[in-house]
Amino acid sequence: MSLKKLNTVLAAVVVLFTLYLGLSFVLPLGTTFPGLANWPSDGSGFSIVKGSREIGMGLAMGVLLVTGHRRPLGWVLLMMAVTPFADMVNVLAHHGSTAAALAVHGLTAALIAVTGLLILREAGTTPATAAQSA
Repeated sequence: MSLKKLNTVLAAVVVLFTLYLGLSFVLPLGTTFPGLANWPSDGSGFSIVKGSREIGMGLAMGVLLVTGHRRPLGWVLLMMAVTPFADMVNVLAHHGSTAAALAVHGLTAALIAVTGLLILREAGTTPATAAQSA
C-alpha cells in the first residue's frame, strides 16, 4: 500500500470516527462520558456542546479530505489533535480514570497528530521544513 493510500485511509478513519462521536453526543443514544464519574447532567447541554464541537471538527477535516487539499488537511489534523489532548487533561484534572484518559484521549490525540504529520510528509511539507524555509 502506498503512503498516500495509507494516509488517506487513516484520515478517513479519523474523520468518520469524529463524526460518529459527535453524532453520538447530539443524538439520544444514551452516551456516557468515559473517564469521569461526575459529568454534568443531560439537562445542562454539555453533550450538545461536545457533540457540536466534534461534528464541526469532522466536517472541517472531511471537506479537506474529499476535495484533495492534502497539505491543509495535514495542518488541520495537527491542530485538531489538540482537542483530544485537552480532553485527556480535563479527565486527569478532574480526578478521572488515568487509564481511560491515556488510552482513549491520549491515543486518539497521538493517532490524529501522526496522521497529520504523515500527510504533511507526503505533501512535501513538515513542521520542521516549514520552519527552516521561513
